[in-house]
Amino acid sequence: MVEIAVMGYGVVGTGVIEVLAKHAEGLTLRAHEGIHVKYVLVRRDFPNPPMMGTFTKSFDQILNDPEVKIVVEVMGGLAPAYDYVRRCLLAGKSVVTSNKELVAAKGADLLQIAKDKNVNFLFEASVGGGIPIIRPMSQCLAANDVVGVAGILNGTTNYILTKMFRDGADFKNALAEAQRLGYAERDPSADVEGADACRKICILASLAYGKHVYPKQVHTEGITQIALADVEYAESWGGVVKLIGEVKRTANKKISIIVCPMFVERESQLANVDDVFNGIMVRGDVTGDIVFYGKGAGKMPTASAVVADVIDCVKHLKARKYLYWADGEPDYVEDYRNESRMFFVRAHAADADDAFDKAAELFSGAVRLFRKKPVSGEFAFVTEHLPEKDCDEKLQALEAAGITVDNRIRIGEM
Repeated sequence: MVEIAVMGYGVVGTGVIEVLAKHAEGLTLRAHEGIHVKYVLVRRDFPNPPMMGTFTKSFDQILNDPEVKIVVEVMGGLAPAYDYVRRCLLAGKSVVTSNKELVAAKGADLLQIAKDKNVNFLFEASVGGGIPIIRPMSQCLAANDVVGVAGILNGTTNYILTKMFRDGADFKNALAEAQRLGYAERDPSADVEGADACRKICILASLAYGKHVYPKQVHTEGITQIALADVEYAESWGGVVKLIGEVKRTANKKISIIVCPMFVERESQLANVDDVFNGIMVRGDVTGDIVFYGKGAGKMPTASAVVADVIDCVKHLKARKYLYWADGEPDYVEDYRNESRMFFVRAHAADADDAFDKAAELFSGAVRLFRKKPVSGEFAFVTEHLPEKDCDEKLQALEAAGITVDNRIRIGEM
């Protein structure tokens, strides 16, 4: 029997305990050992919880118990999670977490401690909830050089954009609906401003290329500036708007990484990932494109991934799994403004036709777009490929000519 502790008794923590109890017999067969929850770390009192005998408010009780071999961290956030996880690893206990903020901020440090102490630090549930992605990338695709990773990594924003596209809802009403259904928090800023997707693409980038990428190194934009007009123009262009986290290797062995809304062509496998679902495309030099699809969050899908990692830890109590990346470097991430791509631009002026002619002079090869319900003075176009900093300079020139630029959205190529 392997004794474990669960730190946190929120949505994911209760799900982990439910899965361990409901599937105890099957898990024993798969792990070749029984798994017993000896402690559940809580920070407040619960009325008549089903596992009251295991509840403790003392982290030191878990830390100092030599019988506890595996600790599950599902508290979320950095404090006190980072301190607790670090101390557990230093004490020779393996740790499983679903905490994307922790892994994105402190992954290199914690993986190094796990390596030094010959224990495991596993975090399958930190990206994609119940979608297997960490293990396939680190094991099944190990024969590949990863050309790039691109994905829809946040179910809340994907639901909002789907509502805007399908139902013609504006951002405010689509967000309100997501909150009513429980897909969005009361404070949705981490989702709609892109921070959640940023943490996840940082983890995938670190895994793919072997060096830690920190969220502060990633240019991040959310979906708060996406208007119905942009969605309609995307449809006329032949695609949809998605919040994309993207990373790829550059020719100088750095990486290009960004989180932002993008136009995605209908032919892309990511274009039809709708509602609260996530889709992650990994492009290998040997395999080509592989897409992982499913619900990226939720109590039971996330708990499923956590428990799978617990089983892996049980199987590897005396033989550490190789999951590791080195610390990052300040100049490892390429300036996103040097990336060459196409852009969608929406603008308005007193005379839209004349304004577009001026835009076409600046952006050679610009293609004008039209939407079903035209607005007087509004015009939109797609640029040719050009570096982002050059695009911004040209847009400033348009503004100087009396043309108001309402939005600019990158064109994805995936």
